[in-house]
Amino acid sequence: MSVLAADVHEHRRTIGELEHRWLERGDGPPVVLVHGIPTSPELWRHVLPLVDDARLLAWEMPGYGRSWQVAAGVDISVGAQAEHLLVWMRELGIERAVMAGHDLGGGVAQIAAVRARDRCAGLVLTNAISYDSWPIPEVKVLRTAGAVVERLPAVLLRAQLGLLTRMGHDDVDRARDSLEVHWAGYDHPGGGQTLVRQMRSLDPGDTQAVAPALSSLGVPAAVVWGAADRFQKLDPYGRRLARDLGASLDEIDGGKHFTPEDHPRRVAAAIDRVVADARA
Repeated sequence: MSVLAADVHEHRRTIGELEHRWLERGDGPPVVLVHGIPTSPELWRHVLPLVDDARLLAWEMPGYGRSWQVAAGVDISVGAQAEHLLVWMRELGIERAVMAGHDLGGGVAQIAAVRARDRCAGLVLTNAISYDSWPIPEVKVLRTAGAVVERLPAVLLRAQLGLLTRMGHDDVDRARDSLEVHWAGYDHPGGGQTLVRQMRSLDPGDTQAVAPALSSLGVPAAVVWGAADRFQKLDPYGRRLARDLGASLDEIDGGKHFTPEDHPRRVAAAIDRVVADARA
């Protein structure tokens, strides 16, 4: 059975030195959705069918997911991903979009919004990195052990990713499905090297640099947060984001990290609200 709804379509386009991959559904004002680590645009597979009256584009960060090979020698830090995103939007003729992000993708959205304010029509952030909230301790440990992780047999690498995935889900079935879906980005001979490269590219200075400007963005915004997330905590980070952005805050009691997979209706409802406010 296909992972994606029948009306969600995969696209690829080479822009300069990079091939960009994204999933797309619908028509209307554009909404760009950005995933985190260790996921891919398929993170949004349950959200995409729930949002109507918008053109939804779930973009894959170069160096992640099925684009793990395309970014050799290219900067894949969160700050650089914001630039890659803006170049891709420009190539597609997207002058302005609501930007939605989870985990690292939330940092990408914040940075892109601050660097190119005229390109951001609104922000939706869900359990996103921000300020100095990252890298999380689990990632720091794996990064320190990078030389070992790079050489892990596939079965052990999958087990490690499975542990992180289960820790981030409050829906056990969705956790199992999530690992099956996102393992594709690491199920190759260089899977361990791919993960280590991603982790070594993480620099909290990227989000700290734009933090002072968040309160002056002045765009419609919504924050959706799994209140039981141990990776990106509601207190202080989710609440601070909502306060700085002047955003609504939807706290999901018992929700953990991977909200687009466990609670897609709550995330979709926030996107709908921001799209409507951006239109007004």
